[in-house]
Amino acid sequence: MVRRTKGFVNIVKLLKFADDTTVIGLIQDGDEPAYRQEVEQLAAWCSLNNLELNTLKTVEMIVDFRRNTPALPLLTIMNSTVPTVESFRFLGTTISQDLKWDTHIDYIVQKAQQSLYFLRQLRKFNLSQELLTQFYSAVIESVLCTSITVWFGSATKSDIRRLQRTVRTAERIIGAPLPTLQELYTSRVRITLDPSYPGHLLFDLLPSGRRYRAATTRTARHKNSFFPQAIYLLNS
Repeated sequence: MVRRTKGFVNIVKLLKFADDTTVIGLIQDGDEPAYRQEVEQLAAWCSLNNLELNTLKTVEMIVDFRRNTPALPLLTIMNSTVPTVESFRFLGTTISQDLKWDTHIDYIVQKAQQSLYFLRQLRKFNLSQELLTQFYSAVIESVLCTSITVWFGSATKSDIRRLQRTVRTAERIIGAPLPTLQELYTSRVRITLDPSYPGHLLFDLLPSGRRYRAATTRTARHKNSFFPQAIYLLNS
């Protein structure tokens, strides 16, 4: 469960993937009946359909950037209090309540570096550069690029250097150049040009037909997020 306590309208969204369910509420002035009602309806629906919500694995994260954050009532599901956390994993991506990505990047750097051991072992068996590169792309690059469109634009220079060091280490092991993270991130921006992409309508061509209309942003957090960054890269 995610509560964001600043906005202009009350919005509640239910996201489902396999057996993973997330309720997101956009709340203003502490007015959260719609959010709580959605949670209650979800619990009731599960009960009616012989499904059981695992409250032991259910957490709530509150995203609130106001200076003075008021205490909010705890969320309960089936008489069980849902703990409030500072971060949680959503489909393999660690999201923190400050919307910074240090925790997620720490995780993927550690996981990618562990896989470098297997790359070294394969190198000892004299595998060709082509096979080593394929292994890197499938096992290591896929980890480094997990939800890269979400976090790369907001990552700090220090975090990007840490990630890039892993790429350079793999280059030395393989003995061949590999795409940088910036190149991988930029290549994924092209998906926005696909009309079937859900966010395609957010990209509005100017009358010249050569550039896209820049997104209006009021915070650095929004400016560094995917859609404004994608428009900037497409216009570059």
